[in-house]
Amino acid sequence: MILRETIKNKIESVIADKIISQKPVSGGCINNAEIITTQSGKTYFLKTNSNSPKDMFLKEANGLVEIAKAIVIRVPKVIFAADDFLILENIVPKTKNKMFWENFGRDFGKLHKFTSKSFGFYEDNYIGSTQQLNIPTTTEATNWIEFYFNKRLLYQYRLAETKGYADKELHKAFSLMESRINIILNDCDAKPSLLHGDLWSGNFITDDSGNACVIDPAVYYGHREADLAMTKLFGGFDPRFYSAYIEENPLNDGYIYRENLYKLYHVLNHLNLFGSGYYNQAVDLINFYI
Repeated sequence: MILRETIKNKIESVIADKIISQKPVSGGCINNAEIITTQSGKTYFLKTNSNSPKDMFLKEANGLVEIAKAIVIRVPKVIFAADDFLILENIVPKTKNKMFWENFGRDFGKLHKFTSKSFGFYEDNYIGSTQQLNIPTTTEATNWIEFYFNKRLLYQYRLAETKGYADKELHKAFSLMESRINIILNDCDAKPSLLHGDLWSGNFITDDSGNACVIDPAVYYGHREADLAMTKLFGGFDPRFYSAYIEENPLNDGYIYRENLYKLYHVLNHLNLFGSGYYNQAVDLINFYI
């Protein structure tokens, strides 16, 4: 993709250098990504999207900065964020080192020890290209069940209604699940932990030391089990990741039972983003509890 002249001029002004080459990077399904090389020999990771919400890159940058504050797991350094582009540190990956999964799991456990006084975040952001509501009401700030139902499940369900995916079957199942959610999450003992928010195999890379570097976050403070459930949605990580995590930050009884409820948020989001191919999975996750 050839950069529009206006964006190219903005970027060159920000980095005070001339772009001499662009190399497309595959893997993203929402944004255009490429490695740019400058006249001075520096490289940067550039994301662009002329159709994205105007604050999407700014919110992504804020999420990366929030994770960096914990100083436990690597994220790309934010060089500059604008409405129409995001410039990040270009991390040149190497092969996973021998302790990759153990280190990753342990570091993820440490990340979840970085906490807040309340659930949510200081701003709304995005999960994929869907808005993610993070600003809690007074009661949601200290009540995880209320926060998760209202700001995660109910929001996605109502979006599915507007898109025509919420038929009678889904409506009935969702209503029954709503009536049981206090029982399902009753013993979860949730604390407001810093969450990546969207961690799966496509949202981490291997850095130049062979360790994990997480990317594309949907940051907020929530129940850490929600982060772990997302890692299992598309096949899961190496078992060593989970063993090391639990060793570093033990989980409460019943976390396996609660996983499907946390997966549901992401499956509903995929239903809303990508269509009816995710409908049956959403219904199955809800039926697990009813």
